[in-house]
This record gives sequence, structure tokens and C-alpha cells, in this order.
Amino acid sequence: MSLYRRYSLPLLILILLSLFVLMAAYPQSSLNAGLRGLAIWWDVLFPSLFPFFVISELLLGFGIVHFIGALLDPLMQPLFRVPGCGGFVAAVSCASGYPIGAKLTAKLWEQRWITRIEGERLVAFTTSSDPIFLIGAVSVGFFHQPEIALVLGAAHYGGVLLIGLLMRFHGTRSGDADIHSRQPEPASGSTSDAKTSTSPARQPGQLRQALYAMHAARLEDGRPFGELLRHAITSSLRLIIVVGGLVVFFCVILEALTNSGLMSGLRLLTASLLTVCGLPPTLTESIVGGIFEVTLGAQAAGEATGAALPFKVAAAAFVLSWGGLSVHAQVASILNMTNLRYMPFLLARAAHGVISALLALLLWRPLMGQGSSPVFHPIYDITWSPGFSSTMLLQSLLLLACLLAGMLVLSCLSVGTSHLFAWWKRAYRQ
Repeated sequence: MSLYRRYSLPLLILILLSLFVLMAAYPQSSLNAGLRGLAIWWDVLFPSLFPFFVISELLLGFGIVHFIGALLDPLMQPLFRVPGCGGFVAAVSCASGYPIGAKLTAKLWEQRWITRIEGERLVAFTTSSDPIFLIGAVSVGFFHQPEIALVLGAAHYGGVLLIGLLMRFHGTRSGDADIHSRQPEPASGSTSDAKTSTSPARQPGQLRQALYAMHAARLEDGRPFGELLRHAITSSLRLIIVVGGLVVFFCVILEALTNSGLMSGLRLLTASLLTVCGLPPTLTESIVGGIFEVTLGAQAAGEATGAALPFKVAAAAFVLSWGGLSVHAQVASILNMTNLRYMPFLLARAAHGVISALLALLLWRPLMGQGSSPVFHPIYDITWSPGFSSTMLLQSLLLLACLLAGMLVLSCLSVGTSHLFAWWKRAYRQ
């Protein structure tokens, strides 16, 4: 640890100086890369993420997250070993994309609804791509084939479920893994209201427990709607600007490393690994670009030549699930304000990428009805600029509603099964 502290700062300074020299040596290409990253942020990320950032802040302030969390608690606890409020985080993250899952997880940690281990489990499987980007940008814009969205979505979100099931074993040796130091208490008010609000478990019925949890969260927040909206817009703007800055930064860094020739070694290593795994080496550009930035990797997967379409979709699934160092930097900047560790998130992203790629290849024939032999015709000119439309927003909100409805149905089934088992146990004893 002492060696790390001794040499990490000089090494970081050396890397930054080297990157500065490369950018100064190739100013025009660095400028073009920065403009390309800015266009990605303005055309894709800002319109698709900013509304969800604001809405999530408002839902947290009004206690809707806590209401849905109480309803989903019977499902989230046995499956993923996180509180029920994690179900809302998972649904919103699947609908709005990274890094909102990390943002909501950090908020829940600040309010002490989750412990460090539960937060690490939650952020590991709630960091996923949004359907707007998966369908509109990747399937339609980069691949020009909307039908592959079915396989891509099944592989990506199926990988989310598998990672969540795997991460339930994270922290099993920690003594305080599932012990909450403090549950949120309502603001000043009558003692009887506080007791009933903070003790929903004494109230009969799952719905009534959820209503009491929402009431307690709203009393604890206490801000009027105007102040809540202003704070939501302010904090969301700060976060979306950080997201855009990281995208532009990694685009410029990737261009500088490419101009220096340092990326040739990484491309050679990646091509060798793909060949050993029996995959087309023409996907090297997609994998290497996706390591740094998810949009660049997904676009390169659509433009790859000489590879069959299923392998291109598998490469895109890997890139979407890995998220790119740009997304990793966004999540790390959010986790830096908490005590949640970054290493479990890193390992989960790598596992999610591999699992999603394998699922894309396994699900190709059952979902598409064709094997891996057809080769996708090369795309030489992609001039897609998505913008923002109310249809995309409505589709994303519809997906959010469907995810929440499905989780609520599973939660109700879990409660019914528990009651049935308890009744059978009592009858057996009698």
C-alpha cells in the first residue's frame, strides 16, 4: 500500500504530461475528437438522461421510491439481498440508463436506507444501458436493423438479472453486511405520527406498509415543491455536465493514443484473443473503442466488415454491458462521495460484458430464427443524429411502467407464497 501511495501520484502526473504532449502534437485531430464527443453528449446523452435525472430527484423527494421499495421488498430481499427500494433503482436504471443507477444508489446510501455492502450489490447490477440508446442509437442508427433490438435487449437485460443473482453472494462474510445503522426518521411532528410512520411493519397489509413508508420519507424531506424542483434541476445539470465532460475527455484521449501508435499493441492483443476464442478479428476496433467509450464501440461494431451479424451483435452487447471507461469514470465520481468501493463494480461490469456476449450468441437462433452464417453487409456511411422526441420518452416511460408492474406482480406472488407456506406450516403443526 505504501508503494502505491508513493508512486501513484508521480505516475499519474507523467501520464497526464504525456497526454498533453500528444494533444499538442496533433491539435486538429484532438479538436475533431472533442467535437465528436460533444455531439454525442448533446444529441444522445443530454436529451435522454436529463429528464430522468430530474424526475428521479422529484420521486425521491416525494417518497415514491420508498413506497415502491416497500412493495418490492419481498422480491428484492430473497433474490438480490437488497432492500425493496433497490427494485425502483433497478427499474429506473433499465429505463433511463447509466449512470442513474449509481446516482440513486448514492442517494439511498446518504439517507441510510442501504448499507455499504447492499449499495455495492445494487450499483453492480443497476448500471445498464437505456432502451432509447439500445434501440434508437445502436439497433437503428448503427446497425440499421431494428429487429436485432430483441436479441440485444434480451442479452443485455438478461445479463443484468444474472449479475444481480451473482452479486447477492457479495459480502456474505461481512458481519454487518445486512445491518442498517439507522432507518430514516420523519421530521419534527407529533410523536404518534412518527411512531406509526417509522414502524410500518406493525401495520397490517403490504400496501399500508408502503403508504406509511412514503409518508415517513416525505416528512423527513420536508421541502416544498418549488424548492424540490429547483434542487432537482440544479443537481441534475451538474451531473449531466460531468457526464458530457467525461465523454469528451475520453474521446480526445482515445484519439491521442491512436495518433501516437500506442493503441496498435492493444489492438494486436485484442485481435489475438478474438482469434483464440473463435471470433472474427475484424471486431477488434469495436472492442478496443468500447473499452474507452460505449458509443464509439457500438458504432464500430455496426461498421465492422467481414463478420457475421450475430458476432457483431455479441460485440455490441459486450460494449453496452461493459459501459466503457467513460461510464466507469462517471460512476466512480458518484461513488467517491460515499463509502462504496469501486472494485466490485469493475468486476461486475467485466462479468456482465462476457455474459451478455454469450447470451447474444445463444439467443440468436431462438429469437431470430436463423443461425450465425449470414454476414451483415458493410456500412460505410453512418450519418445518424437522433435528437429527442416525445415518442422515445413515452416508450421509455412505458418500459419503466412495465418493469415496475412485473416486479410488483412478482412481489405479490412472493408475499402470497410466504403466507401460504406459513398457513401450511401451522396446519401441519396442528
